[in-house]
Amino acid sequence: MYYPSLSEVKKLSREGNVVPAARNLEFIKHCIKQMPKGKKIKYLRADSAAYQADIINFCEEKGIQFAIGADLDQAVLQAIEKIPQGDWKEYKNGYIAETVHSMNKTKNAFRLIVIRRPYQRNLFTEEEPSIKYVVISTNRTESAEYVVGWYNQRGEHSENRIKDLKIGFGMERMPCGQFEANAVFFRIGVLAYNLFRLFVLKALDKSWHRRQVQTIRWRLYQIAGKIVYHSNEISLKLNRRFCSLFKDIRLRIWEFANT
Repeated sequence: MYYPSLSEVKKLSREGNVVPAARNLEFIKHCIKQMPKGKKIKYLRADSAAYQADIINFCEEKGIQFAIGADLDQAVLQAIEKIPQGDWKEYKNGYIAETVHSMNKTKNAFRLIVIRRPYQRNLFTEEEPSIKYVVISTNRTESAEYVVGWYNQRGEHSENRIKDLKIGFGMERMPCGQFEANAVFFRIGVLAYNLFRLFVLKALDKSWHRRQVQTIRWRLYQIAGKIVYHSNEISLKLNRRFCSLFKDIRLRIWEFANT
């Protein structure tokens, strides 16, 4: 396992007022260094803060399949305008199509998957567009619909997990004004969250896997019980309807510890 030095931690850490696009490539490289021996990162999905030529080139060089939200800059809008009308297919409550695009500093062209939906204008702003675009840059080869579905999964697998960490583990506000002390506090919170997720994924069945920590606390941690010492044995007394749940958790923990 790779352990970053304090200077590297300071370099990778960012103040809250730093723009989201700052040092994203450095962060990706740091994540690759953190991977266990024999493991590698094969996929990357990110919002438009990562729509950078350096990141796209790096993914191509390392064989990483990516899906990154694209900026609606002038070049992208011009590429969308050149898509033939016959290429647009109905998709949910709008239309979907794709084209090929490149940035000034990218070494290879990549796909642009475009979702077009009607947009209700603001009654008080006549200059607002009547069509809204969502654009994804990618080097994946699956259908456009598949790539969009995979890209949107970041909401559950990334953004909701970050929300669970912040709200469920008290990471919304840092305790003091010292950057290094706050970094230690946040790392402790992340360790606690990772242990919680490990418990959920390994000790609970699939019906619990998408539950957030508030629900786990309410439905599991707050179950009333009584610890009883009798004849040199320790027992946990529970309401009868919870016995099968706790037996299953105990069995899963034993199996995980012995694999």
